[in-house]
Amino acid sequence: MNVLIKSATIIDSKSDFHNQTVDILIEKGTISQIASTIKNTNDYKEIKLDNLHVSQGWFDSSVSFGEPGYEERETITNGLKTAAFSGFTAVALNPNSNPVIDSFADISLVKAKAQNHAVSLYPIGTLTKGALGENMAELFDMSQAGAVAFYDYQKPIENPNLMKIALQYASNFDGLIMSFPQESRISRSGVMNEHVSSTRLGLNGNPALAEELQIARDLFLLEYTGGKLHVPTISTAKSVELIRDAKKKKLDVTCSVAIHNLYFTDDALETFNTNFKVLPPIRTQSDVNELIEGLKDGTIDMVTSDHNPIDIEHKKIEFDHAKYGTIGLESAFGALQTLFTIKKTIALLTNGKERFGIEPSSISIGEKANISLFNPDETYTFHKTNITSTSKNAIFENTELKGLVYGVISNNKMIIK
Repeated sequence: MNVLIKSATIIDSKSDFHNQTVDILIEKGTISQIASTIKNTNDYKEIKLDNLHVSQGWFDSSVSFGEPGYEERETITNGLKTAAFSGFTAVALNPNSNPVIDSFADISLVKAKAQNHAVSLYPIGTLTKGALGENMAELFDMSQAGAVAFYDYQKPIENPNLMKIALQYASNFDGLIMSFPQESRISRSGVMNEHVSSTRLGLNGNPALAEELQIARDLFLLEYTGGKLHVPTISTAKSVELIRDAKKKKLDVTCSVAIHNLYFTDDALETFNTNFKVLPPIRTQSDVNELIEGLKDGTIDMVTSDHNPIDIEHKKIEFDHAKYGTIGLESAFGALQTLFTIKKTIALLTNGKERFGIEPSSISIGEKANISLFNPDETYTFHKTNITSTSKNAIFENTELKGLVYGVISNNKMIIK
């Protein structure tokens, strides 16, 4: 692929051209020249877009596509297209398909379905067989097939000894263990944050305590065993404090937060809109404030869209019976830009790669082109017309966002809207 990008402002602190508006020449998928002006002597395809900005490709550490088994929610092919249109050049795929991804063959299957795409797919295998929480899956075999981490998506590991053994075993091959932060015997049938709002709405509450107890337990186990732990999608102020203290002890722990947990509070459930039924639940303004502070000081390592397509039959029903989940790839950039500067937004969208074994990149001469293209200044209201996903369960629907994504250039391919 040969292409000349014209008048693009580079947002990449690793690049010598950071904050400069330049032309970028890409030949055979590699950046061959960056300069204030480059003549198109070879008549390559030119990219000229309004207020064009570029950065190294973005990464999302938690996406679900449904396939195999839930193709009506999202296929891998359309999911990767959605990721590209949303500015992501790499995604980590959760194993919550049907059947779940818990073997060498399963990892190989999803990798094969994503071959030759501009967006790189990095599969996560289950931590336990069948994601049933009873027996440890074949972690080493899955790592050999290309699994980048091990996680029973949104299912807490109730048995502490199982978590202890998993951390010890995976440390033999530098495997990353993920543990969903919820003590299910405390959360029980809670469908939203336990707070004033849950009482007023008459909905069962899922208390912050359920998350914090599980995190505290896992951090004690990590301190005892060693190993590598990633806590996905934390949502409470106390969780931030627990992770911060663990990092001060030099424990090998990272964590993420879902973008919608930075933006909404539990007051948003007043309309009983099931798009707001997510796990962990959206919580209070004080929790939101501490989550944002945790991102600013580095306690929280990365953000995720926690993109989880759910078909209309499982969303457009009574709140208690609706499935948890929202799509989030398409709204990720625009939502973050309402909360952070462009520099911080790009940093958040590119963090986490190394934790998941992905080589970071930069916009530099001689580097393989791994680029996200966007306009950071455009404001708009997010509607269904902005959705590429097959499922339309968008928590950010009818929300004003800032920043449009044009597409990506990666893996010697280009996908532009």
